[in-house]
Amino acid sequence: MSDRIEAKVTHRFRANPEQVFDAFVDPALAERWQAAWLKRSGLVGRPTRSEIDPRVGGRFILADEREGGEARHWGTFLALDRPTRISFSWIVDESEEDDPGVVSMIIEPEPDGPGSVVTLYNTMDAQWEDWLPQTEKGWIALLGGIEDVIERRDIAPVLNA
Repeated sequence: MSDRIEAKVTHRFRANPEQVFDAFVDPALAERWQAAWLKRSGLVGRPTRSEIDPRVGGRFILADEREGGEARHWGTFLALDRPTRISFSWIVDESEEDDPGVVSMIIEPEPDGPGSVVTLYNTMDAQWEDWLPQTEKGWIALLGGIEDVIERRDIAPVLNA
């Protein structure tokens, strides 16, 4: 086990914890929030692979085509405690297979009204310390992409002709 560092972000949703949990693990919604994540990150690209097996021990892979080529993110679900916690390994490079990062999403009801608060922790190898601000921005964009899907902001409005 290497030295570890942690990225931490928080996002407030109008949706309840069950909706947030379900949107993240629903294979039918993965490509939509993946596309919204790219857009919120300011990246020009498109999802090329969105596979999620939402069970403890189940694997996922998210891939997209970007200006610099293909980006892949994959891992295994470590915990799925609906609606309060999702934990998974997070790998972006084959060199991380033996010592992957771990992401834990804690989903709590909003204390001051409807909605929920998600706190996401990404524990990773200390070699990525210079990437910590960019990693946190990426997680903020991903959570915002999930919110866009829940709120249906990722779908273009249909105009009456």
